Amino acid sequence: MKLTKKSHACVRVEKDGQVLVIDPGGFSEEDAALGADAILVTHEHADHFDESRLRAAMEDNPAARIWTLRSVAEKIAAAFPGRVHTVGHGDTFTAAGFDVRVHGELHAVIHPDIPRITNVGYLLDGGKIFHPGDALTVPDQPVETLMLPVMAPWNKIAEVIDYVREVRPQRAYDIHDALLTDLARPIYDHQIGALGGTDHQRLAPGASARL
Repeated sequence: MKLTKKSHACVRVEKDGQVLVIDPGGFSEEDAALGADAILVTHEHADHFDESRLRAAMEDNPAARIWTLRSVAEKIAAAFPGRVHTVGHGDTFTAAGFDVRVHGELHAVIHPDIPRITNVGYLLDGGKIFHPGDALTVPDQPVETLMLPVMAPWNKIAEVIDYVREVRPQRAYDIHDALLTDLARPIYDHQIGALGGTDHQRLAPGASARL
């Protein structure tokens, strides 16, 4: 299995010649979803869901499919009849050869005055990879590789560290990092690495790792 980090919260995962892309949003490369056989979207915020990127990928590959929650599906399903699937917490399905289980229901709290929207995370192949979207959801089974949202308006580093401790993955790779400056990265790397209790790593956009 090959994991490729794209900008911000987007990742590409490849296995047996098929490609699955999660959250090709507006902060990611314009071609982040091109070549995908399956696309998973965690929620409707623009840094995770960009309609133009999804349309480009679906038009590029007529066999491509999207799995997402209702709020996103309603925005794009009409353009691609039968190719956009609505999912929620507890659902399981197969996409691009990956077994996927859906975890979570709500976006993390940004501020008490801002209504919470829906958000789901995706667990691939029985725990090989977990992408939580914009929430600190803890799956009900072991996780090998956690895609870790390190910097957002809704979190702080103490919560990020405690999240790693609670999930207890074998390794954690940073996502949701477009707002993190180069000055801050060594601080985050040191504190999460020293206190998280797992192998904490960071991939530059376009870099890959074998899992």
